[in-house]
Amino acid sequence: MHFQIPEKLMELGKKRIEGHAVEGFVRGGGPLKPKLLLVGEAPGENEAIQSKPFVGRAGVELDKSLESIGLTREDVYMTSPVRSRPYQWKKKKLRTGEVIQKKYNRAPNNQELLAHAPILDYEIDQLDPVLLVPLGNVGLQRLLGRGYKVSEWNGKLITHPIRRLTNLETDEFNWTQKSYTIVPTFHPAAVFYNPKLRPQVEENWKQIGYFLKKMEN
Repeated sequence: MHFQIPEKLMELGKKRIEGHAVEGFVRGGGPLKPKLLLVGEAPGENEAIQSKPFVGRAGVELDKSLESIGLTREDVYMTSPVRSRPYQWKKKKLRTGEVIQKKYNRAPNNQELLAHAPILDYEIDQLDPVLLVPLGNVGLQRLLGRGYKVSEWNGKLITHPIRRLTNLETDEFNWTQKSYTIVPTFHPAAVFYNPKLRPQVEENWKQIGYFLKKMEN
C-alpha cells in the first residue's frame, strides 16, 4: 500500500509557493513502511512533465544504485524539499544560429524550501523511516542546516535531530526532539557533471546498504 499525502496539505504547498518561478507539482511516493526515505532536491523538467520523482537519466542512475544494494523503487519512498520545478530563463543558441529563451533548472531558494516544508515534515513524521538518505546538498541542508556539505559527509552515518517548520506564520525552522539516522550521498545526476565521483557514489551506496542491514537486524 502506498503512502498518500493529504490533498489539503498539497493545496497549502501550492498556495505557499505562488508567485515563484516554478512549475508543475510532484507528489513523491512509495510504501507506508519504506526501507529508505530518499530526499532529493526539486523536480527537473522531466519530473514536472510526468509528475513523478526521479525520471530520465538521473532516475536510471538511482535505480542502478538501489539495485546494487538489493532494493527497487517499490522498497523506498522518494521525495524532495520542493515539489515544483524551479526554473530560470536563459538564452540558448540553436544550430540554425537563432537565439531563443529557454527554461533551465535551478536550485530552489530558501523561500521555496519554506513553502513546501510542511509536506516534507509530514512525510518524515508519518513514515518514520529507518534511514534518511539526502541526495545532494539541498536535501542534506534542508534536514541539518547549512553547516553540512555532502562533499564532507557523503557515506557517513549521522544521528541527529532534523529541521522542522513549526510555525507557518514565522516561517522558522526548529529542531525536532527526536534524532534521525541519516546517510547522505551525492545526487544521482552528479556523475554526469563529474564522472570522477562515480566510485565514491558506488562506495556510498555500499555503506547505505551496510547500515540498513545493521539497523534491521
